[in-house]
Amino acid sequence: MNHPVQKRSNIRWVVAFMMWAAIAINYIDRTVLSAAAPYITEEFGLTAGQMGIIMSGFFWSYALLQLPSGWVADKYGQKKTLGFAVVWWSAATAATGLATGFKSLLGLRIALGIGEAAAYPSNAGIASKWFPNKERATVAGIFDSGSKFGGAIAMPLIAWMIAVFDWKMTFLLIGLLGVVWGIIWMMFFKDHPADHKRVNKAELEHIREGQTKVETVGGEQPMKWYQLFKYRNIWAMCIGFFMINYNSYFFITWLPTYLVKERGMDLIEMGIMASLPLLTAMVVEIGAGWLSDRVYAKGKLSLTATRKLFLIIGLVMASCIGFAAFADSAVLAITLLCIAKSGTTVAASQVWALPGDVAPRNMTSMVAGIQNTVSNMGGVVGPIITGFIVGATGSFVPALLFSAVLIVIAIVNYLFLLGKVKPIEA
Repeated sequence: MNHPVQKRSNIRWVVAFMMWAAIAINYIDRTVLSAAAPYITEEFGLTAGQMGIIMSGFFWSYALLQLPSGWVADKYGQKKTLGFAVVWWSAATAATGLATGFKSLLGLRIALGIGEAAAYPSNAGIASKWFPNKERATVAGIFDSGSKFGGAIAMPLIAWMIAVFDWKMTFLLIGLLGVVWGIIWMMFFKDHPADHKRVNKAELEHIREGQTKVETVGGEQPMKWYQLFKYRNIWAMCIGFFMINYNSYFFITWLPTYLVKERGMDLIEMGIMASLPLLTAMVVEIGAGWLSDRVYAKGKLSLTATRKLFLIIGLVMASCIGFAAFADSAVLAITLLCIAKSGTTVAASQVWALPGDVAPRNMTSMVAGIQNTVSNMGGVVGPIITGFIVGATGSFVPALLFSAVLIVIAIVNYLFLLGKVKPIEA
């Protein structure tokens, strides 16, 4: 008698959606201060310099704690680490409405960075445990696209909330969103798909058969974190992502000023146009992750060839940021910037799949933390260098060309420094 084939459950995609939501909330929470800055500055009598220090405080803790967050996630599990992190940073967001001045605002901004540091390393570890190799770029594209969604909707959403309520109540309501997410996460998620009651045998086999390594919470790690720097693939991942992030941060820091000063847009036009690259990139990133997984699953290209192909395609698209500098019209400039931003996300769908591909057993979150530490240095120095170039030349053209040069370096890096994509063996 033939037994019917069990239909495979799809709980891993529910997990992917929750990973996406965590990153979207992450970016909404880090953007609230920017929208509320004029009101906060006026109420507390802050100088522009003080507000700049408050805004940068987030990056002090966020960049420095990427690696420790990765270690904690690998050691104690992504369920506890990510769940605690989201509730922590959401509490810091909500408490910002109770701030009394410069010191408390700075302290809460640093606290926000402490919590948010765990998001990406944890997600990389979850992807490694919950998804087979042939779906890893898809889930990476999904969860990273949450940053574009959060960045695109944050400004208009928060501006509306401040108008309807006030800036203090806005911080409280936005903070509660993450707390609700954290409660659902702790009730629903398991560190291993085998422990989840709603994951059936067919889905578990699908996950396990497509993985080159099976990771365990708190399992033995074959090397110390600093020994990872002996391997060229770690250096290639860090250098490439630094260049990509340098370009990516232009779109959430200097793009509004560029559109107003260089392209002559009013504030309403700028608000709409500045969101287009982010919204376009969100859709493109998910599609690129899915397509690269389809290419790999068909077996026509190796994992290494697939990763490099989509990295290079994405970076060639990203180089359009240089052409945008010479565009005759604002419409053409925005079109080229949409292509450029989409290109960085095509590359990002592979960048966030690489830690699971390359990391030694039980060290995926650690590798992701190292990669994101270096990449965020690009996010820190990028806006500063762009500002100095624009200030010295009086134009964005040299700044955009410099960004394009860094993309070319990233292409060379991934072509030649990145070796065979496989787990590092001690």
